[in-house]
Amino acid sequence: MKPVEPWIVLSFASIIFFIGLYGLVVRRNILIVLMCIELMLNAVNLTLVTFSKTLADATGQMAVFFVIVVAAAESAVGLGLVIALFRTLRTVDTHSISLLRE
Repeated sequence: MKPVEPWIVLSFASIIFFIGLYGLVVRRNILIVLMCIELMLNAVNLTLVTFSKTLADATGQMAVFFVIVVAAAESAVGLGLVIALFRTLRTVDTHSISLLRE
């Protein structure tokens, strides 16, 4: 079986990144926004692994490990904030949350 060309993987990663960016800009639900941020981080991970494999250097794969750790921490803190906001305001809509505007 032939290996996949790097430009194909990078094209796929850019499509995933822009889908996440579109969802981040357009959607109102905080949970969807968090999922879009995770999608963008996974696209960056895929790019780092592709360049690491292409250049035969393990530095990109070590960076992916740290990005995954940051993503896990972001998910835990983000979901905790979403639960606290939902208990207080009974909504997870970004336009109805005005706690930081005052």
